Amino acid sequence: MLGLVGLVILLGLACGRKSSSQEQTSPNVDLTGLRAATEFRGEIAFQSDMDGNNEIYVLTSDRLRKLTDTTWSSEFPKWSPDGKRIAFSANPGGRFQIFVMNADGSDVRQVTRSAHDAIEQAWFPDGKKIAFTEQRRTGLGRSYSLWCIDLGTGGLERLVPEFRDSSALPEFSPTAPLLAFTGKKLLGWDAFVYNLESKTVAQLTRGGNVCRPHFSPDGRKIAFVSSQVDGKGDIWIMNPDGSGQDKLTDLPDTFDYYPSWSADGKSIVFASGTEHYPTQGQWSLSVVDVASKKIKPLFSSGARDVFPDWH
Repeated sequence: MLGLVGLVILLGLACGRKSSSQEQTSPNVDLTGLRAATEFRGEIAFQSDMDGNNEIYVLTSDRLRKLTDTTWSSEFPKWSPDGKRIAFSANPGGRFQIFVMNADGSDVRQVTRSAHDAIEQAWFPDGKKIAFTEQRRTGLGRSYSLWCIDLGTGGLERLVPEFRDSSALPEFSPTAPLLAFTGKKLLGWDAFVYNLESKTVAQLTRGGNVCRPHFSPDGRKIAFVSSQVDGKGDIWIMNPDGSGQDKLTDLPDTFDYYPSWSADGKSIVFASGTEHYPTQGQWSLSVVDVASKKIKPLFSSGARDVFPDWH
C-alpha cells in the first residue's frame, strides 16, 4: 500500500507549493553551466526550485531556459499537443489555478478561477480544452475530482462523473477516446481508464499502490508508477487494458516518479529523489530506454527537479 507517504507523493500535494504568506523573491540563477548530461531530441519542460522557489524551465540537449520568474510557485508544466503553449499551475493569489503561456514564456494568462485548488492538468488532444484536478479541503482532509475547461468559452464540465470516488491526475490517449487517471476506491490509489465515448470506467491495476498512468505517443502503452516491489516507487509500463505489466527501473536508493514519453516512444524521462517528498532531498531527471531498460542521467541542478514533460 502507498500509505500516507505514497499519497502525498502521488498527488503532489506537498511538492513545494507555497501559500501566499510563504512567497519569496526569486534570486537570479546562472544557467550557463547547467546542461543536459545526455543528448536527446525535443524539449523537456520541468519544475525546479533551483532559484529558491518553484519555477518552470525548458531543457534541450544544448541549453536550459527559465520560463517563469515569480515570487510564488509555478509548477507542473504540460506541453500543448502542438508544442506552442505550456499549461502550468501557480498560486499568485494563494490558491493554485491553471495558467497557460507561450512556449517561450510570453503571454501568460490565467485559465481557471476556482474557489478550490486547480492542479495537475492535461491538454485534450485537440488543444481546445484542459482537464485538471480540483482539490477540495474537507473535514476529513481532501477530496479530488476531475474537471475540464473550454479555453474558448471558459465553460466548465465535470469529467468522469460515473466515478464517485476520488479521481486525479488526468492523461489522454493521443490516438483513442480514452482518459487515464489515478483513482481511489476504499484504500489506496490505482490506475483507471475512462472511455469518453461509452462513458465506462476500467480499473487497470489493483492493490492500492499505483499512480500517474501516462499514454505513449502511439497509445499502445501506458507508463505508470508503482511501489508494489520496493515500497518506494518505480517506473513501469503496461498495455491500455492493464495487461503486460513490466518494471523498467530498479534504483534501490531513490524514489522514481513522474514518467513522460519521448515523441518516438522509445524512452521515458522521469524524476528520482532521495527522500519521500519532492520538497525534501535532491531530485534529478533521468531517461530510461524502454527496450533495454538502460538508465542514463539527464539533468541535475542540485536542487529539486521534478514533473518533466517531454515534447
